[in-house]
Amino acid sequence: MIAITGASGQLGQFVVQGLLKHTAAANIVALVRNVTKATALSELGVTVRQADYNQPDTLATALHGVEKLLLISSSEVGQRVPQHQAVIHAAKQQGVALLAYTSVLHADSNPMLLAAEHKATEQAIHDAGIPAVILRNGWYTENYTQSVADHIASGIVMGCAGDGKFYTASRQDYADAAVAVLLATEPQAGKVYELAGDTGFTLSEYAAEISRLTGKGVHYHNVTPAEYASFLCELGLPGAFAAVLADSEAQAAIGALADSSKTLSRLLGRATTPWQHSLQARLKIPV
Repeated sequence: MIAITGASGQLGQFVVQGLLKHTAAANIVALVRNVTKATALSELGVTVRQADYNQPDTLATALHGVEKLLLISSSEVGQRVPQHQAVIHAAKQQGVALLAYTSVLHADSNPMLLAAEHKATEQAIHDAGIPAVILRNGWYTENYTQSVADHIASGIVMGCAGDGKFYTASRQDYADAAVAVLLATEPQAGKVYELAGDTGFTLSEYAAEISRLTGKGVHYHNVTPAEYASFLCELGLPGAFAAVLADSEAQAAIGALADSSKTLSRLLGRATTPWQHSLQARLKIPV
């Protein structure tokens, strides 16, 4: 059986849907914090089990009989390492044959604050001695397109990335990559994939594309990391998380989220989704 943590989340749902195209629902285990909120997965015939990162005693039971496990990184920045370690411990205890982990691009050398927990998790996996494959995901295009309505309304894309390029891919692309690895016939243990979109863009180019598609005047306004963090706080983000996001953009300015290796498209066997297409889809403009 193949299990997916965070299966009811945005990435997890795409992974489950992808697996269902290639294997029977009986082979898939959706691990979720609250099973009552995963009825849609149950209706697909997928086995749903409770697995709470903060309740380690639920994890060993949830992983019973699981051969392959996709550990989707926790959304709780600042608490990820102990949460991930609990899953890793349970996976080893249950004899999971392959653990796949969604890390971040170039985690071993990435200077972003956000990368520290991923690097620590990768080390914990290594120290546990469990067979593993690391999926170092770059930025999701949706990180920006989800806010396009606000960009149009204000006429501004605010950020602190300067002329740094983001080699983003769609959430669907990263999910399809995870499916490819989980279903691969060749051994995956020990592999590390640096995954990013085929092409990159600056936030100035992103703003210009919004203008082109909508006819609205939208431009990129570059500010200092401190100013950007303050802006995010005004939008309602917690201060610590706003600081992490501002740091990510500041590091992107010097290439932290750039990767032109096209490893992702080779793994997929197709080109990654152009960021322009993701933007058009968000705007409900036919591609």
